[in-house]
Amino acid sequence: MAEIRPYRASDRDDVYEICVKTGKSGQDATGWLDTDDLLPDIYALPYVDLAPDTAFVVDVNGRARGYILGVPDTRAFVERLRTEWLPGFEAKYPLTDDESATQNFIRDGRNPERMLIPELDDYPAHLHIDLLPELQGQGQGRMLVRTLLQALASRGAPAVYLEYAPDNVNAGAFYERLGFRALPSSTTGTRVGLRTDAAV
Repeated sequence: MAEIRPYRASDRDDVYEICVKTGKSGQDATGWLDTDDLLPDIYALPYVDLAPDTAFVVDVNGRARGYILGVPDTRAFVERLRTEWLPGFEAKYPLTDDESATQNFIRDGRNPERMLIPELDDYPAHLHIDLLPELQGQGQGRMLVRTLLQALASRGAPAVYLEYAPDNVNAGAFYERLGFRALPSSTTGTRVGLRTDAAV
């Protein structure tokens, strides 16, 4: 039976796995990039290491099979990434001049300030959510969002945004059902936001 619970340090390997298994617009990204470590090192592990109090998982028989990771203050999180996470990331992932998918993600990972978007100042929190395919469509995503919204609101964040790949139509439909509203976006990422006091 699935249950939503706070993240524990023992979930870290499961979070890594979920990130990889859903990392290509919701599909399995295993073997897609030069190393499977890259996506978790950008989009998952910094959150559970630096902000574990606002990380929650779907537990199935003692294993995390889905997660939601958020921070109430993106600007403060970016500062911590810059000082506490980036030195190790930059040592692990050198930059080259090529335009491969791997290098494009490395550039993103080395530039946490990409998350500081002036048009989104009213949405100081942000999140990442991923569930393995076998858990999708069962209401677990909605429960994860509801749980995180409460945690963010209790920490003073009035609203949260997220960004997803424009070709991930399933994600777009999910966020629309939950009431996320469209925000200024780019060609590489669709952004949506929600107030933390929203009923989902």
